[in-house]
Amino acid sequence: MREFDGFGCASAARRERQRARKGFLSRREPSGTAHRIYLLFILLLLMFTPTVDSSWWYIGALGARVICDNIPGLVNKQRQLCQRHPDLMQSIGEGAKEWIRECQHQFRHHRWNCSTLERDHTVFGRVMLRSSREAAFVYAISSAGVVYAITRACSQGELKTCGCDTHRRGRASDEEGDFDWGGCSDNINYGIKFAKAFVDARERMVKDARALMNLHNNRCGRMAVKRFMKTECKCHGVSGSCALRTCWLAMSDFRRTGDYLRKKYNTAVEVMMNQDGTGFMVADREYKRTTKNDLVYVENSPDYCLMDRSAGSLGTAGRVCNKSSRGMDGCEVMCCGRGYDTTRVKRVTKCECKFKWCCAVECRDCEETVDVHTCKPHKKPDWLDLT
Repeated sequence: MREFDGFGCASAARRERQRARKGFLSRREPSGTAHRIYLLFILLLLMFTPTVDSSWWYIGALGARVICDNIPGLVNKQRQLCQRHPDLMQSIGEGAKEWIRECQHQFRHHRWNCSTLERDHTVFGRVMLRSSREAAFVYAISSAGVVYAITRACSQGELKTCGCDTHRRGRASDEEGDFDWGGCSDNINYGIKFAKAFVDARERMVKDARALMNLHNNRCGRMAVKRFMKTECKCHGVSGSCALRTCWLAMSDFRRTGDYLRKKYNTAVEVMMNQDGTGFMVADREYKRTTKNDLVYVENSPDYCLMDRSAGSLGTAGRVCNKSSRGMDGCEVMCCGRGYDTTRVKRVTKCECKFKWCCAVECRDCEETVDVHTCKPHKKPDWLDLT
């Protein structure tokens, strides 16, 4: 088959390719050394470029499409549990959405605000590569989220393998008097047992400082949910009197767990591997308290002021700040001293609300003008603009 150029004549393209091929070969022949250097460069790049593993956290993004073989980031033990308990994976997926929302609520006024990356199997990106306070909090809150989601699903009758806690039976007493155990106590022990088996599976495959750190923080998250179990009761008696009470154990709102772990983040303890590699010890030799219930970290955090793709930092340019605050949400702290821009915007809010019989609330739409302050971007040095 002949080749033709745009005018229908026999094309010179074939001759051009032949000449190009000859030229390429003539250039390539003496470059065996360059070829070896190129291969060595690629090998070094693969060895020293950090990778971010996929995580089971991505289950939350899959929604109802949880198929065990297609979930990125699962190790064999997790995949086996997934195949054995597909209904639990649905609960874990819903729980993942909840604990990520809680993480973002807790850090909404901070430079690092628990940002997630869309369609990224690692969920949080490279920021989790560093064994920092932020990683400690994420592992703890995610582990707590699994416990909470599974325990709730057990009590709601959504799972085949568990139900209410049947161990709470007979009579007991509290500061208000005697009561009978009844109702449906949340099966927190089942939630903790499954969360430990599923979440810890990856970390138990290796024996390094990061794995030990993750296992410790996972446990702190699980125990945080159990810490806030509460007794709820229903009264039985004439005219609603509490002559007789039936009580059960229930989990508190997940916000309490989030608030608790947020405080633990503030007081997290820096640790390092011990000499025999079987555990860790506190970096500060003068620290005497036990770290059993504390979050622990190995590396200091970046300041998250500027965008740094290698560290997973998105920076704070464009973030909304509070001009009058001196806290973490204040413009001075949030913007890292770069200053802020002020934009005047109009907002419509409900006002002058009145109750109308029966049974509605009517409000007017009121327009107000407010100032919104956002952090300035990082300014390049002047000498960069001259090059």
